[in-house]
Amino acid sequence: MDWWLVIFFIFGSLFLLFIIGLPIAFSFLTVNLVGAMLLWNGTAGINQLVLNIFDSVSKFSLLPIPMFILMGEIMFRTGLGVKVFETIGKWFGRLPGRLSIVAVGSGSFFSVLSGSSVASTALLGSLLVSDMQKKGYSHAMSVGPILGSAGLATMIPPTALGILLASLASIPVGHFLIAIVLPGILLATLFFLYIVIRNFLQPGLAPTYDVEKIPLSEKIMDTIKYILPLGIIVFLLLGVIILGFGTPTQSAALGAIGTVILSYFYGGLTWKSIRDSLTGTFKSSVMIFMIIVGSTTFGQILSYTGVTQGLVQLVSNLNYPPLVILILLQISLLILGCFMEPLSIMMMTLPVLMPIAGGMGFDPLWFGVIMLLNMQMATITPPFGMDLFAMKAVVPDDSITMVQIYKSVIPFILLNGILMLILILFPSLSLWLPSLIQ
Repeated sequence: MDWWLVIFFIFGSLFLLFIIGLPIAFSFLTVNLVGAMLLWNGTAGINQLVLNIFDSVSKFSLLPIPMFILMGEIMFRTGLGVKVFETIGKWFGRLPGRLSIVAVGSGSFFSVLSGSSVASTALLGSLLVSDMQKKGYSHAMSVGPILGSAGLATMIPPTALGILLASLASIPVGHFLIAIVLPGILLATLFFLYIVIRNFLQPGLAPTYDVEKIPLSEKIMDTIKYILPLGIIVFLLLGVIILGFGTPTQSAALGAIGTVILSYFYGGLTWKSIRDSLTGTFKSSVMIFMIIVGSTTFGQILSYTGVTQGLVQLVSNLNYPPLVILILLQISLLILGCFMEPLSIMMMTLPVLMPIAGGMGFDPLWFGVIMLLNMQMATITPPFGMDLFAMKAVVPDDSITMVQIYKSVIPFILLNGILMLILILFPSLSLWLPSLIQ
């Protein structure tokens, strides 16, 4: 069978299973089972499928995943995130667009705590939107900054989506987490500058209001108490890797232990929070490992049937510069992000895109960072971005419509696009830090 017919039937079957509502992991496993039977010589194919499943999850590099998830679960369930939010808010006083800037600052910190943009959207939305509405903030300066900032959880380590992408793309997890640090900080800076400049030009979007004057001593004490300890967690996660003191797996374990100790001293660690954190960790870890199983075998089927080689050859024969092809690939992913969630997109495209990236001479680490940014955009891209619906779920009553949410997030999608162009033109932003630990 020609490779283009194989890809038509495989992807057609996947879309059909998605439409009828079968979960992503089971959709891929179903296609893998049928593909192994038909394309891998019947029973022998099923036996090979079982071996592939074992090999895909029995990797040392995957051990950080449950540790990072556990860390985020404990941070949120012990209430430390709310304390961080309150401390950040005390520093901005009567600054124009104060609450919007607080959203950016809090989103940056929560990204270290949660690793999930949906969780950050739910927390920031429930804490900020109602207060912003009472103070006369427009949707562009309330909902927009929250959705944009929540997406930083995808671009600042530890990020569950980033770890999954690195695992599926066979990129060293530790190097990948280091590679996204500078892009994540740069994205937060772009959000901050946009809010400040737009509020300067259109002050009516975020009216100033009287804020209780807080003594400098209280700000400093709260920062020392609630913000600086997070620096210890960041060092355990990233500093240990950069300085060569440990592997990504060891740093993940240290980060989880540090989070447990920190939560205990803040008084939020209870048996209930421990039980809920472990339950959430088990559920998320099983889901991620099933996704890895499905995607790895899926990629092997595509390779065995000649689909991957056919697509690589097709792209290589295009009479376009590699940079143009890279941009076209990102535009294609962005279009997919309008209708599908990131996990589905990564599982369907990574087995094909990584060989294409290798064939075009792209650095896999650099290509992975750009693709992760694209997946972050998919969480806030209308009409089906996950974070958009998470925001709608937490806003009070029917005060904000989905159309208003769509409009408010467009400037932040454009800012993500600007960062993507910067990363494409200046690969060193992604590759400099990882080069320090090679």
